[in-house]
Amino acid sequence: MTQLTLLCLPYSGASAMVYSRWRRTLPQWLHVQPVELPGRGARFDEPLHTDMGSLAMQLARELYPTLQAPYALFGHSLGALLACEIAHALRELGSPEPVALFASGTAAPTMRADYDRDFAKAKTDAELIEQLRTLNGTSEEILANEELMALTLPILRADFLLCGRFQPRQRPLLNCPVHVFGGTADKATTEQLMGWRRETTGSFSVDMLAGGHFFIHEHEAKVLRLIKDQLSVHHRRHGLATSA
Repeated sequence: MTQLTLLCLPYSGASAMVYSRWRRTLPQWLHVQPVELPGRGARFDEPLHTDMGSLAMQLARELYPTLQAPYALFGHSLGALLACEIAHALRELGSPEPVALFASGTAAPTMRADYDRDFAKAKTDAELIEQLRTLNGTSEEILANEELMALTLPILRADFLLCGRFQPRQRPLLNCPVHVFGGTADKATTEQLMGWRRETTGSFSVDMLAGGHFFIHEHEAKVLRLIKDQLSVHHRRHGLATSA
């Protein structure tokens, strides 16, 4: 059976292992490959990045030697921006484009002036903790755990700088479909989500799910169903092409 690889990029402060449970739910033809970022998880001893372009190119160079088509990219929040940049970086290295890019829970690259306001300056520990509290994704018990926060906050600080210092570059648009997910109670506006349309010459869709910034966990089954439905078309097409 031909497999389609889904590269999954984490959101700010997270390890790519937040996607590991997806492997148990998605079909066998869809190979979930979480992409760990330097400075966290198994790569904890590596330096953190604050420049999106250099991080994307580093990850693309790591992925390129073993990455086989067909593949798709998924990212939530910071991960969505990074997934888009990796798609461009892989193309620069000579890789085929992904069959689809899934951008979840964040404003489009060209719509970030208001979305990332004040993120270009490093935040204090207190400011970072308040930001986590605002996003409603971290319990007060965890926020009060000084040892855990000492590990998490430097990662979160660097990740916020990645977003705040990001500047979109002029370059040829992607040609693959772009599918956007948004939360009805999340920070990203409809206009900011629709801005992802400017990133591709291919097809485009937006699906809104109930919930705040972490709707991908609140409604995981629906998110996975949407991903599977979109990618099943590409899987069937690739399977027919390889068997002909």
